[in-house]
Amino acid sequence: MIATTPTARAIAITMGDAAGIGPEIIAKAYASQAASMQGSFVAGDVQAMRRASALVAQGVPWPVVQISGPAQALQVPPRCIPVLQVGAPMQAVAYGQVSAVAGEFAGRCVQWTAQQALDGAIAAMVTAPLNKQSLSAAGPPFDSYPGHTELLQAIAARHAGVAVAERPVRMMLANEELRTVLVSIHLSLRQAIAAVTQPAVLETIRITDAALRPVLGRAPRIAVAGLNPHAGEGGLFGDEEQSTIAPAIAAAQALGCEASGPWPPDTVFMQARASVPDARFDVVIAMYHDQGLIPVKYLGVEQGVNLTLGLPFVRTSPDHGTAFDIAGQGFADASSLLAAVRMARHWAGAGQA
Repeated sequence: MIATTPTARAIAITMGDAAGIGPEIIAKAYASQAASMQGSFVAGDVQAMRRASALVAQGVPWPVVQISGPAQALQVPPRCIPVLQVGAPMQAVAYGQVSAVAGEFAGRCVQWTAQQALDGAIAAMVTAPLNKQSLSAAGPPFDSYPGHTELLQAIAARHAGVAVAERPVRMMLANEELRTVLVSIHLSLRQAIAAVTQPAVLETIRITDAALRPVLGRAPRIAVAGLNPHAGEGGLFGDEEQSTIAPAIAAAQALGCEASGPWPPDTVFMQARASVPDARFDVVIAMYHDQGLIPVKYLGVEQGVNLTLGLPFVRTSPDHGTAFDIAGQGFADASSLLAAVRMARHWAGAGQA
């Protein structure tokens, strides 16, 4: 058992879509790096996790121990997988197929775990991948949300008794080399361009600054990317940099944020890599999904972590999806999940909330 204090709290890992690789990467993480996983538990389905443990076993599967509450996870002996059954047991589903059953159960696990985080019963939540088609097939309320980020935002807003727009969140993708935060998330490119407004860019800078200050112990050096090639080249390739992004940066600077730009998006990420001597920036704010995620994923998707900034609790996730094409075959890589657990523990320890 791990050493505990009266204020010690466990990290909860949602099982994700049972038809995908979520359960097996969780089982593999516990089996391969038991010390790193101590003090955590799975919010999911006991039988699905037993199936996953048997799938990835090299010899005798790691036992799955059912627990009744988050605090009990801190007392579970090593070399086993603690699982808290969320609601009624789930009907077994086939690997690699869109399933309303799997989508509903995955959504239910996210709801339950988020509420535990809001109530202060857990230190942080790590979410294994869910499938957007399965989530939509599950019907209300889950078909209203494109993914984890929007669902968690709605749960946090409801808990606070405010409109969703009053609980703004942002997605940050990070690995050991690079951090990037997105102004918009799951929108078409046409919609994403329209979403580059002065309030949205300013809010992204503000949320990024507030989230990273406790982790870095100082004001983060925030680079803001332009929208257009060469950051507009003085208005030759578009005027969003001059009319929208630069005024937002100036407003953020007036609030005490160490933000600069807009910088050419094809070169700014190189100036924020941790391994580059005298790196100029701690984080890059990207104007849309692919602008920010391609550089991070190119540097190593197996170590990438997704963090939701702006929530009143710590939430991380592996930087990959359900991988239906390889689900059930036992060779999915657990590296990103392990990185997500490590980062959740670090951010929770830094007082992120």
